[in-house]
Amino acid sequence: MHKITFLLCDNMLATSTTLPFEMLRAAESAARGRSGRNVEPVIIQTTAIAKIPIKTSVGFILMPDTSLEEAGKSDIIYLPALWRNPRPIVKKHPELLEWLRKAYENGAMISAVGTGTCFLAEAGLLDDKPATTHWHYFDQFQRDYPRVKLKRQYFITQATNLYCSASVNAMADLTVHFVKRIYGQGIASFVERNFSHEIRRSYEKTSYFEGSTKQHPDEDIVQAQIWLQDNYHRQIKVSEVASRFDMSIRSFNRRFKNATAQSPLQYLQQVRIEIAKDLLQTSNLNVSEVADKIGYQDVGYFTALFTKLLATSPREYRATVRAKLFTAD
Repeated sequence: MHKITFLLCDNMLATSTTLPFEMLRAAESAARGRSGRNVEPVIIQTTAIAKIPIKTSVGFILMPDTSLEEAGKSDIIYLPALWRNPRPIVKKHPELLEWLRKAYENGAMISAVGTGTCFLAEAGLLDDKPATTHWHYFDQFQRDYPRVKLKRQYFITQATNLYCSASVNAMADLTVHFVKRIYGQGIASFVERNFSHEIRRSYEKTSYFEGSTKQHPDEDIVQAQIWLQDNYHRQIKVSEVASRFDMSIRSFNRRFKNATAQSPLQYLQQVRIEIAKDLLQTSNLNVSEVADKIGYQDVGYFTALFTKLLATSPREYRATVRAKLFTAD
């Protein structure tokens, strides 16, 4: 089951929420039309600081389904664009920033559009990471958040589980990407055709992926990689992943290695360690809690693996990055 939460706040741009909301509902309807009941359920909800009416930038009134306290854990969170100067709204609600930090620690993918990127920056989640925002606010954003690696030439950026899009159109492209993660390429293409009639540049050509690797043509392995990225926090057996994608474990290991130059286990370890590095830098979770968040119940095993791959222990890594002796590229 996937749970998707849209944050609502005063002075938001309504289309930054209504458009992806409608795209996701269209995807769900199309998937059910093709597969009937054999579709993973998706819960879509709206939330706000309090469960009271929210006035958008043009005066539309939206009523959130829940307050932040009632929202619960989410797999994907959408942050809206704010009209004109975003700083008053962003700085007004420290409880929202803490909610975002906690959601990120719990593995949620967070997507911010336009000036909504300021929510992530103000929460400190974008420190030393790539990001983009609306072109009109480039200079102000750089002044306000000098530690963020602003990518002015890209419409979409990704760093670990954080996604930024420069405009509503770019956010629509990103939503097609999320639809592909949930329902596959067929449903993603259907949604794209129905919501983007014009010829658009491909998602990959307008996007910046932190630590990205060369794309490969094995679509089944691409989907397996996406599944591992989305489920890294669970207890995972490679044999069960192979079965999920209708392959024998021997065939799965061979195709994965041919496509990525890594075994599935090595790839999963890489995903988990990247998340762990960021949690050690941005959160106050202890090492045992970090290990648990990324799917390792044995903190000793996690520490040994981290030390083997990075030549430093988790505690030493945290001390070093927080002392700003170096920053990850």
